[in-house]
Amino acid sequence: MDVRLEERIISQCNRSNGERAVWWRGAWWSRKVLADLAAQYETRLKEGGFREGNRIAALMPNCPAFLALMLAVWKAGGTLTPLNLQAGMASTMDVLQHSDVSAVFVPQGMDQLAEGISASGVPAVPVPLDGPMPSFQSRTCEVSDPEIAVLFYTSGTTGTPKGVPISHSNLMDNVTKSITHFKDLVDDDIFINVLPNFHTLGFTTSGLLPLLGGYPQALMPMFMPPENTIEAIKAAEVSVMIAVPTMVALMLGAIARGVEPPTSLRLLVTGGDRFPERLDARTRQLLGVSVLEGYGLTETSPVVAVNEGVARRKLGTVGTVLEGYDVEVRDSDGNVLPVNSEGTLWLKGPSVFGGYFKASEITREKFKDDWFNTGDVVRIDDEGYLKIIDRVTDIIIVGGFNVYPTEVESVLQQMPGVRECAVVGVEHPVSGEIVKAYIIPSGEPGITSRDVISFSREQLAHYKVPRIVEFIEEMPRSSIGKILKKELRKR
Repeated sequence: MDVRLEERIISQCNRSNGERAVWWRGAWWSRKVLADLAAQYETRLKEGGFREGNRIAALMPNCPAFLALMLAVWKAGGTLTPLNLQAGMASTMDVLQHSDVSAVFVPQGMDQLAEGISASGVPAVPVPLDGPMPSFQSRTCEVSDPEIAVLFYTSGTTGTPKGVPISHSNLMDNVTKSITHFKDLVDDDIFINVLPNFHTLGFTTSGLLPLLGGYPQALMPMFMPPENTIEAIKAAEVSVMIAVPTMVALMLGAIARGVEPPTSLRLLVTGGDRFPERLDARTRQLLGVSVLEGYGLTETSPVVAVNEGVARRKLGTVGTVLEGYDVEVRDSDGNVLPVNSEGTLWLKGPSVFGGYFKASEITREKFKDDWFNTGDVVRIDDEGYLKIIDRVTDIIIVGGFNVYPTEVESVLQQMPGVRECAVVGVEHPVSGEIVKAYIIPSGEPGITSRDVISFSREQLAHYKVPRIVEFIEEMPRSSIGKILKKELRKR
């Protein structure tokens, strides 16, 4: 790669004449101020013994210090490992042991967290969210390729965290192709960076893309409560928001309760999970924008496809694939299927990572002749629009017939009295599996298991009808709000 990420960003910052970079706690920072903070961080890293090929973990919310640390680590030739601040000590220590980092940066004031990490032998460095880095001493760790920009950790469907190394060239390709693909962006757009930075969707599309593309961004350390995010959108005059569907639903709920909606927002893109089509009309009514759905994976840096603009969107699809990807839809035997067939999506291209961190066996399972198996069942129509059917691991097989949970869920979501639902397979001695539905009721009208089964029978083939219905108060969710079906299956 000719130009590294930090070189491109810092060069832009140094050339700018007071241009806005980040909105933080009610005020705008210029690009020059952000670059100066990154330079101070770089000096402290080198003084502390951090060297090329080392890794730094960041247990930090979205804030100026996180962006400065990111740039400084890259400038020093290292790799950043963003982690979930809410993951819990046991999970955090497992990842820190696997990633073998030189130090961990945590927010000032979280003394118990810092002490617990330091006791394990990994230096924990408390830093202000918007101020200079204190002195610290790095520890020696195994050196990795300085071309690796970020080491993300994803549990995927297994529940066991996997390290996903994403290179500078992966990210540069993904960001530049995303900007080219997304036709509705204009020069004076302002992004909001509210998705968590340890998730590749937020890191790349809400943090890195604005920096590389020259767009200002409003930094929010957390989304909740949604009223605070709405107020930030208004205060910073945000025009572009990348979100997960849960965020959209919570914002709509706040507006329905009387919160004044923002008027500056004109582009709302969702990813990370399926966007319920029934929410689109409500989004247009309450927020005044149409939702543009996209799709990606941590392993692809992450964007694979997105509806390129409001004029050409196809509701219910994730749009068309970014330029640069080779795409194949294959059956279970690896045969390439024709257009409009349902099968597993395989990808190849410069946004695709090179293999899992310290996990050569898993890498071999997911790659074949440089093609990456996404594990997602999709259909691509004759115009190139991609529809996500389901994950291979979520398919339920009833008496030899495939049942896609999303199809059943789509039907159940139309039933009065259902607020949210999720469908999984449970073992059955005769059928192999049967369909079970978990439902959060809306309260009015009251519904029973018999009602749900009867409603399903009217619209679904007999083998797709839920045989078991359980009403629950809340769904188990990931850090970005995605329903964790593996936790439901454990029940």
